Amino acid sequence: MTITVTLRFFAGIREAVGHGSETFATDAGDAAALRDALIARGEPYAGALARGKPVRIAVDQHMGDESRVLHDGAEVAFFPPVTGG
Repeated sequence: MTITVTLRFFAGIREAVGHGSETFATDAGDAAALRDALIARGEPYAGALARGKPVRIAVDQHMGDESRVLHDGAEVAFFPPVTGG
């Protein structure tokens, strides 16, 4: 089943993809499959969200791992880990 999600990109990921948000139609059932679908789009998504890079994900403003289930209308945010000092 195809759903539409709102993607939000922050910090270095936003800079890499060239924008802060977009809507995206997907068949992904969870955040891991969504990340893979974005990587499959090619550059700049492939480089920004590559599997070797640490990327944090929030679904509907709740941090979680990539097993978070998606639903139609979900907001999915991608951002690099944040360090404090």
